[in-house]
Amino acid sequence: MDMIKRRDAGLAYISDENVFKEQAETRRILQKLNFMDRSDFDGIAQVVKELLGKSENAFINPPFYCDYGSHIEVGKNFFANYNCTIIDVAKVKIGDNCQMAPNVAVYTAGHPIHPDTRNTAYEYGKEVTIGDNCWIGGNSVICPGVHIGNNVVIGAGSVVTKDIPDWSIAAGNPCKVIRRITEDDRRKLFHNEEIDNEAWTDILSEAEQH
Repeated sequence: MDMIKRRDAGLAYISDENVFKEQAETRRILQKLNFMDRSDFDGIAQVVKELLGKSENAFINPPFYCDYGSHIEVGKNFFANYNCTIIDVAKVKIGDNCQMAPNVAVYTAGHPIHPDTRNTAYEYGKEVTIGDNCWIGGNSVICPGVHIGNNVVIGAGSVVTKDIPDWSIAAGNPCKVIRRITEDDRRKLFHNEEIDNEAWTDILSEAEQH
């Protein structure tokens, strides 16, 4: 089995010449994305589509870093803010309406623990999934093999090492569930501050239309 097939099967593999060839193609797209005119929103969106392939209304604020792009699957209305890094050795699946704050890092890559084994250059990738309607706070790290459910908020600076269930607010290092998200949160803006009447009326109007 060649190294690309081993990598895609989640087995131990080495980044050989063929693996680097795939990465080189991605880096050409990233070079274009990361040095574009930051005010060219339409142009940025076009390059994001080239990088990720199938995507609907996805937008990334450059700079952005990944290994392949083709291993990242995003749903509708994906948004990643500045300096996002997704090491997509394995598949990264992200649902609809997901937002990532600045400096979020998603890692699928890992290396053997024992130095003798690690020094052979073998590594591995384990899939990461993020559900619908998730907000990942700034400077958060999502580790290999983690599955985050739907409607989850991850607090800034978190290191997510284990799965997070649906409808949770979770934070910390290591990241742990703080509480469930409930109907009482629907009108909240910041801590206990509520959304003002004008904005709330607009939100209710939008909800009725959908």
